[in-house]
Amino acid sequence: MSRTLIETGNLVVNLKPSPIEPSWIIEGNPVAQSCALSHSADGVASTIVWECSEGKFNWYYDFDETILVLEGSIVLENDTMGPTRYGPGDVIFFKDGAHAKWHVEGRVKKLAFCRKTNPAMLGFALRVFSRIKRTLAPAGKRRPASLLGAG
Repeated sequence: MSRTLIETGNLVVNLKPSPIEPSWIIEGNPVAQSCALSHSADGVASTIVWECSEGKFNWYYDFDETILVLEGSIVLENDTMGPTRYGPGDVIFFKDGAHAKWHVEGRVKKLAFCRKTNPAMLGFALRVFSRIKRTLAPAGKRRPASLLGAG
């Protein structure tokens, strides 16, 4: 594992087979491929390039995932949202526990930011610890607070 604090990558990567669970496929023969671009040091976050050929399938999320559609288009729907088309430039957030029906129209390529969620109390404790650590850090070692107020 790299100990570098900043890593760079490129979206032009060698994708490897990443099969969709066969019982999730509704229609067609969607073929998915992916490549991990990065992993956080604690293993809870990753960035992935993923693409898939035409087909319809269910997807069940067991982590938070934010996607940016790079190429192609998809139609997503679930129990609370009717069919909605998304294409290049669209950003979609799926919470841990979400379910969506995917209809890939032709082919889609996405950049995915994935994060395993912690139990709420653990997340709260980690934020408190982080705030205390920042407060006690010597002035020269302090990082400015995030623009979004996180961390």
